[in-house]
Amino acid sequence: MVRRKKEQRKRPAWGIPKGILLFATPEGWRISVVTESGNLCGRLDVPVNTDPQDARAATAAKVTELARDFHDTDVEVSWDPPQEPWSWTAQVALAAETEPPVW
Repeated sequence: MVRRKKEQRKRPAWGIPKGILLFATPEGWRISVVTESGNLCGRLDVPVNTDPQDARAATAAKVTELARDFHDTDVEVSWDPPQEPWSWTAQVALAAETEPPVW
């Protein structure tokens, strides 16, 4: 019997995050990450009754981790003032690289 050669799976080519949408729903917290090449949507792994400030912090940590894992880059998340109750948006920008001083 001949076996197939296992193919290595490539990670998806998600674009660098540009923005975030965070929603509170009766079923839980939902996020949508806007990237250069589309949107990534899903559920945030925090309890339904989590404080909005904690949900925003968990979302920022998740997006920062994704950018680091997939693009080897650091990003900064800045939350916009809420326009509607239980819905938040954020802007994601590349973190400013600080170079050591030249002596």
